[in-house]
Amino acid sequence: MKITLAKTAGFCFGVNRAVQSVYDLLDMGEQVCTLGPIIHNPQLVEELKQKGVRIVNSPEEVKNGETLVIRSHGVERSVTERAKELNVRTEDATCPFVAKIHAIVAEKGREGYVTLIAGDASHQEVKGIVGHCTGEVFVFSGEEELTKLLAEKENFAEKNVILVSQTTFNEKIFIKCRNILKKVCTNAEIFDTICNATSMRQQEARELSEKNDVMVVIGGRHSSNTAKLFDVCREKCGRTYLVETASELNGIDFDGCGSVGVVAGASTPAGIIKEVIKTMSENLQPVEEQAEVKEPVQKSFEEMTDEEAFEASLSGLTGDQKVCGTVIAVNPTEITVDIGRGVTGYVTADEFSSEPDVKLMDEVKAGDKLNLIIMKINDQEGTAMLSKRRYDAIAGWDNIVAAKDSGEIVTGTVRDVIKGGVVAYSNGVRVFIPASQATASRGESLEELKGKEVSFRIIEIGRGHRAVGSIRSVLKEQRKAAEDKIWENIAVGDRFTGTVKSLTSYGAFVDIGGVDGMIHISELSWQRIKNPSEVVLVGDTVEVYVKALDPEKRKISLGYRKPEDNPWVIFENNYNVGDTVKVTVVSMTTYGAFARIIPGIDGLIHISQIANKHVAKPQDELTVGQEVDAKIIAVDPEKKRVSLSIRALLEDSVPSEEPTVNTADEVVFESSEETAEAAPAEETAENPAE
Repeated sequence: MKITLAKTAGFCFGVNRAVQSVYDLLDMGEQVCTLGPIIHNPQLVEELKQKGVRIVNSPEEVKNGETLVIRSHGVERSVTERAKELNVRTEDATCPFVAKIHAIVAEKGREGYVTLIAGDASHQEVKGIVGHCTGEVFVFSGEEELTKLLAEKENFAEKNVILVSQTTFNEKIFIKCRNILKKVCTNAEIFDTICNATSMRQQEARELSEKNDVMVVIGGRHSSNTAKLFDVCREKCGRTYLVETASELNGIDFDGCGSVGVVAGASTPAGIIKEVIKTMSENLQPVEEQAEVKEPVQKSFEEMTDEEAFEASLSGLTGDQKVCGTVIAVNPTEITVDIGRGVTGYVTADEFSSEPDVKLMDEVKAGDKLNLIIMKINDQEGTAMLSKRRYDAIAGWDNIVAAKDSGEIVTGTVRDVIKGGVVAYSNGVRVFIPASQATASRGESLEELKGKEVSFRIIEIGRGHRAVGSIRSVLKEQRKAAEDKIWENIAVGDRFTGTVKSLTSYGAFVDIGGVDGMIHISELSWQRIKNPSEVVLVGDTVEVYVKALDPEKRKISLGYRKPEDNPWVIFENNYNVGDTVKVTVVSMTTYGAFARIIPGIDGLIHISQIANKHVAKPQDELTVGQEVDAKIIAVDPEKKRVSLSIRALLEDSVPSEEPTVNTADEVVFESSEETAEAAPAEETAENPAE
């Protein structure tokens, strides 16, 4: 027995977009509720329920902190307006094809047109369309209702009329209704708003049902799209069955069946389709026969991946037709393309690129070749709506999946910073990068990533075309490689330009290109400091050199102070014994006062050298902060000490009555950091009570 799966089985673009929006919000840590079930599939709805997603019937039921997702069917304008009045945060996942219908009926209604809608009046999509109409509107479900409507309403032929349809409406019935309307309202404007995915599904269902003994339709029993597929299949194949899951296959009689055709509604997850195919493959045919299934038959379960199943669902949107077109003309909003076979195609700005501010006239010119996907063809007008963005997205998704399997590094641009992380785009594919995976270490600003090109690995492929990436894993790997390279060649004395990464009470850690080294607080300045932040700050670029290495522990001690900035070197180069210098008193002791000559060098004015008279306490003659002239009377280069005297400058004018002091007993000093250490010791010796 052969099993043939329709190429367009599974999620359509609009459904996938809505489901993905819910998962994206959950990934960001949001509380989510949906206005009605997000999809007509009880299994997926239950899965979302388990993740905390609530179903509500109106904006009034939304709780504080929740985000309300509007499903792909769309809603009446009054609903969105009410949500705004209540300050409800909303995520509008209305299918773009449905939103286009909303725009058409609203505009034509304002122009005075009567709107006719082909569809199920009880369906939410149709209710939403009606809710956007601004004039007279009528809904009908088929030829009979339309004929009756045209007969009962007077002067219909004299009115301006438009015809639209529910996106999932039966295409054959729509054509019949269109022809009926044209006979009565010759000037009626007809808008073919049946989604191309629907048309393709119904056409494939029709073809498969003509060729197979049994047809299996997979989808929710409340799905309008699935119900129409069931009707289409049953027209040609009496043995047509509807199942929601693989477990329902047990109730189907396959006796005497040589071939089975399988179709699936637009709201059927790929996983359920695969499970049904798997169950049928295992129970109804030998494995070796599966290889005989050929195109247009889909791959067998064993050959089909989740990604391929998803791409198959995309093909419904695109018509599964990839074309190469030649650009004929370009304007700011649209590209005109020749795709051959007498068809002129159009690519809008939003279908050209996922970039929001793309400028078409800067990107392409007449004569350029573009790879495109056909979204919709108007056979009557010989035109086609095309998408380069979706072509790139499919190719990009293949690359993303391959990168996940191989561990390959992917590049992309961070476009948004959202709650819980950042969003990067790689070849048109959206990749969510959690905050924990976005930077080398926690606490770093995510805003700095916005607009930057980043490298990351794909760490997760999820349901609904979702990809999760990690920048951190790449950064860690790059840092490890850089660290290994540095340790291969590093030597004491090597100089580096590094970046201050962090500060502690005892020093600063500096990244020197893949490895961190530490500058001890004593190496940051020639002067005494209390905290490293007095000299450097996180993010500063600094010039350092290697003072010591510990390869076993992989520790590096760095030097920062420059020899030429050594205060003692400066002092020796500029001052001599006998020089008169202007100094500032910085501290007092019982035996004298310390005065700053230059930053980093303090000298001692012994109590005997303060004046040409007896001084009981230094405080009697001097105050901290006072500037005085003093003479350098002694320098000890070995101990780096300087002795100063005010008295020496006074001796010529006023004879001293003080007895000569043995200079050997004088305390001299050389640097400001010793000043702070020596002074308390002397004071303690003079004040034992303390």
